[in-house]
Amino acid sequence: MAYKISDLKTDYQSDWCPGCGDFGILNAIMSALVDLQLDLNKVVLVSGIGCSGKTPHYINTSGIHTLHGRDIPFASGIKLANPELTVIVTGGDGNTYGIGAGHFLNAGRRNIDITCLVFNNGVYGLTKGQASPTLKLGMKTKSLPLPNINEAINPLVVAISCGYTFVARSYAYDVKHLKEIIKQAILHKGLSLVDILQPCPSYNDIHTKEYFEEVVNNSKRIYKLEETGYDGEVKDPNNNEEIQQKLLQAIAKSQEWGEKIPIGVFYKINLPTLTDRLKERYKKDINPSKDNIEQNGKPTTDISKLIEEIEVKRYIRG
Repeated sequence: MAYKISDLKTDYQSDWCPGCGDFGILNAIMSALVDLQLDLNKVVLVSGIGCSGKTPHYINTSGIHTLHGRDIPFASGIKLANPELTVIVTGGDGNTYGIGAGHFLNAGRRNIDITCLVFNNGVYGLTKGQASPTLKLGMKTKSLPLPNINEAINPLVVAISCGYTFVARSYAYDVKHLKEIIKQAILHKGLSLVDILQPCPSYNDIHTKEYFEEVVNNSKRIYKLEETGYDGEVKDPNNNEEIQQKLLQAIAKSQEWGEKIPIGVFYKINLPTLTDRLKERYKKDINPSKDNIEQNGKPTTDISKLIEEIEVKRYIRG
């Protein structure tokens, strides 16, 4: 029987501030799951620390609230243990691009089939509004005693350059658009990033709903790439010339910020995932969750080949 949004809601009372963009993201995630009608017993939400960390508590699927910045490796382990699961990471900009930056970066090398949704508001909302890695140099939100002294990172450029195979941006208050982007990210076979512009009404008085939706030159500041004819998808993953063209196009477009801010899919390419590569290496399907790991009190798995692969040889003189 088909399920609906009311079936996804839990009994938890939200800890988010009134007007927080997280509510829009929560509704978009649930709407995407309803549209896709995924088996909820095979959907796992993984979060780190921060306001976004509460998301798995509010959706009636399996959920894991992990350590600060460690949600991506945790989610990767879940996907490797059972490739049949749909694994979605919900992390904030500080959690993912700050303390979790090393994991965020290196995940791109693996192209594991998980979806990363990043709640990006430019501040550390849970700890009272310190500048996050995405707040631009010189900006002074109401919680900062002095203007931000650090340059901001561009998470889309980082993701594109280190191997994410689906890179998109959306906006928390445009739930319909965000839902469609999340659906595409989930359906994409590979590592997906959706950077979500998420106004924080409590601590960021610069990047507000009014700012993002302000009419500049007869149109809203935020505009949709798909409405301009932009196409970020690589049609032939074996065509290096096309790949380079789409990469450069995506990087250039991702740096557009100010009077106009684009949202949509910046870059997409279909490449073998880490699970695909493991399957090719071992010439069999990889699904440890189905393995019988013990029989008669003894392990049934032979890991000698794995140990041999990672063993560091020691050579002793003399």
